[in-house]
Amino acid sequence: MGRTAVASAVTLWLIPFHIIVNRFVPDPYMDEIFHVPQAQQYCRGNFTSWDPMITTPPGLYFLSLAYIASLFPGLFCMRAMPSFSGSCTTSILRLTNGVLAIVCSILVYEIIIHLRPSLDDKIATFRAVVLSLYPLHWFFTFLYYTDVASLTAVLAMYLLVLKKKYIFSSLVGTVSVLVRQTNIIWLLFVACTGVIELAQSHLKDREEEIDKVRTSKENDDLSNIHKGVSVISKLRKRRINNGVKNQKKLVVETLNPMVHSSGLLDEIYSIVIISWNHFLELLVLLSPFLMVFAAFVAFVCWNGSIVLGAKDAHAVSPHFAQFLYYGVVSSLFTFPAHFSFSQAATLSHQLLKNRLLGFFQGFIALALGFLSVKFFSIAHPYLLADNRHYPFYLWRKVINRHWSTKYLMLPFYVYSWFSIVCNLAKNQKKLWVLVYVIACAATLIPTPLIEFRYYTIPFFFMVLHTEIIDNMSWLLLGFLYLCINCFTMYVFLFLPFSWAHEAGTQRFIW
Repeated sequence: MGRTAVASAVTLWLIPFHIIVNRFVPDPYMDEIFHVPQAQQYCRGNFTSWDPMITTPPGLYFLSLAYIASLFPGLFCMRAMPSFSGSCTTSILRLTNGVLAIVCSILVYEIIIHLRPSLDDKIATFRAVVLSLYPLHWFFTFLYYTDVASLTAVLAMYLLVLKKKYIFSSLVGTVSVLVRQTNIIWLLFVACTGVIELAQSHLKDREEEIDKVRTSKENDDLSNIHKGVSVISKLRKRRINNGVKNQKKLVVETLNPMVHSSGLLDEIYSIVIISWNHFLELLVLLSPFLMVFAAFVAFVCWNGSIVLGAKDAHAVSPHFAQFLYYGVVSSLFTFPAHFSFSQAATLSHQLLKNRLLGFFQGFIALALGFLSVKFFSIAHPYLLADNRHYPFYLWRKVINRHWSTKYLMLPFYVYSWFSIVCNLAKNQKKLWVLVYVIACAATLIPTPLIEFRYYTIPFFFMVLHTEIIDNMSWLLLGFLYLCINCFTMYVFLFLPFSWAHEAGTQRFIW
């Protein structure tokens, strides 16, 4: 029922907005001027043709071919399209992302109910619909970009790992890397979560074994009592019981090294011990992911860069400020979980619980933030020159309004990341949170251009593992997303403008 309801809700807004967008913007726009002609070349069977300005692999084009191949018999019978290549119009290619958006919403629902099996089905459905309205995901559903396909493949890969279908997960992970090469980071992240899940399952098995040992010892004690232990032998029995208790304690500590601790170092130690004890099992689990990673490394060595085309404009750069921007943007898009009095009080309590440690953590975070903003804040030429993107105005009107503005925002950067980590740590292992932060850093820091759509995948991992219990918070998020989507779509469709130095209609976009 939940899957059908989610798919139906997404379809209800997908079809009318798809028609409206293609009515007002029938021709390829922005990055579509590269993607659409390339996909049309593939539709003609010309697989050797490649536009050198395209930076991503051809995974999206192959997905479009599969999708159009499923539609073509019906289109041909209705005489709507005389040939297969003629079916690859801009409108139909854009609809690839529409279909993928429906699949993505179902995947979000499946992940929600897997992570929270006790959650009511109606609430899970509502949350999945709200997340399908996330503005940076919703907007690009109607254009022929790689973002929707990338998110869908990554979430499918993650869901399969949660269900312990590792081989299928690695295959879907290969598709995700073929859609966007930076997804190799999320493939490694998903593989690491698989290892953590496996370790937790083995720890659970050990706890059950410990409970069996306790039960057997208690049963032995009761049987000894029923056999009639004399009052004279009570002292000896006490010594025996003390020995039994010590033995049980030894068994517990031997079987489960984390039974009395839950710190990050303890979790890492536990993972290392379990990995060593189950080396062959882990090798079988990870080998498909490692093969994909090895193939990716070989490709990068052969290609000389992680990007396929326009290598000079997309060279890897140490853009540490991008990591800070993501924290603020994602926190604002989930503001009920981060910007509330209760959350501020929780963070204050965490920092003041150990004042010396809290002061040290805050000082280090502010110092690293200052160094990132001072020395590793990149103004990419595309950002400065292209006024069609919202980040252009945020950079000029907010971040770079005054030389001091970027430094005054440091407390917001630090608070956002502290809040994200704190919320994730409430329900996830500390090691999981650490791996997530590393994955975000590895994905965002090398990216010189500020593009909010690059934040979509880490945002979904963050929000799916953040416990937002209050239904009113989800209503507020849904209302916020609807308002932003209506605003951005209205501006995109009905407020076009022109450049004096270039012919054609320009439109505002994320």
